[in-house]
Amino acid sequence: MDLDGVRTVVAVADAGRFQEAAHDLGVTQQAVSKRVAALERELGVRLFTRTARGAVPTADGHAFLPHARDLLRAEERAAASVRPGGRALRVDVINPRIAPAQVLGDFHRAHPGIALDVVTLFDARAAVDAVRSGSVDASFRAVAHPLPDGVAAVRVLDEPIEVLTGPAHALAATAAITPAELAAHPIWMPAAVPGTEWGAFYDELAAAFGLTLDVNGPNFGTDALLDVVAGSPTLATLVGERTRLVWPAGHDLRRVAVRDPTPVYPHSLVWRSDNPHAALTVLRGYLASLPPGPEAGTWGPAWPIAGRGGPGSGRAARS
Repeated sequence: MDLDGVRTVVAVADAGRFQEAAHDLGVTQQAVSKRVAALERELGVRLFTRTARGAVPTADGHAFLPHARDLLRAEERAAASVRPGGRALRVDVINPRIAPAQVLGDFHRAHPGIALDVVTLFDARAAVDAVRSGSVDASFRAVAHPLPDGVAAVRVLDEPIEVLTGPAHALAATAAITPAELAAHPIWMPAAVPGTEWGAFYDELAAAFGLTLDVNGPNFGTDALLDVVAGSPTLATLVGERTRLVWPAGHDLRRVAVRDPTPVYPHSLVWRSDNPHAALTVLRGYLASLPPGPEAGTWGPAWPIAGRGGPGSGRAARS
């Protein structure tokens, strides 16, 4: 149904005259007459009777008007839902347990008036495709490959990596360990899926320091991983310092810091550079205002995302 015709019928009913409706709509009286006549032909009924006092809705006109107003309100709601700032900011985080999800939660508490729609996509390639297509506004990801034209990214959070062990492990009583010392201990990472950005990160970490990284075995999720590590005297795994993990008290898992250097996982915010959503600008400003992560004594992969503060390329590994 032609919404211009519907809008014109409502304007005529409200004004009571075709001429006044034309003035309200900013068109000619002839245009108003043509729109009304076209809609009447489409509906197969007369909507108005012309009298000396103006245009009076017929019985069919009276029946049509409430629905016509509903159509116009629906049109306005549909338009408002996609106006910049009019809909929730749609943001992808890889896992609700990891640091970017916590940062996004902090942002929401700092800006409670900004509506968020949080989704979880599989890997960086899926996230970048979603950003480029517009199905999400932004994504928190480690970016291991150059981005396509029109997609920007900035590194917003370097998260230190820790060793997680059970109480019987040789490192259980250790406060900190170097990557060189860690090379003597097998690290089990069944979730390090080849081809993903986190898989690429741990591959580079293992290659840089000679770590023994085991990605074999079925990946039954985090809880199953914690069960195995808790009961093993030999297996350890790696987790982000800010990753939230909950385990049964009997597991007695231990976190061991890694120092000299500290490996850091590079979380970046990825967005489409022409995205006009006002809340995206607020989110980027909030992230830029956060205290910088660790710099000295850290190691990170040589991936094509600039340091904190703006999009770019060419950030080298640090040590």
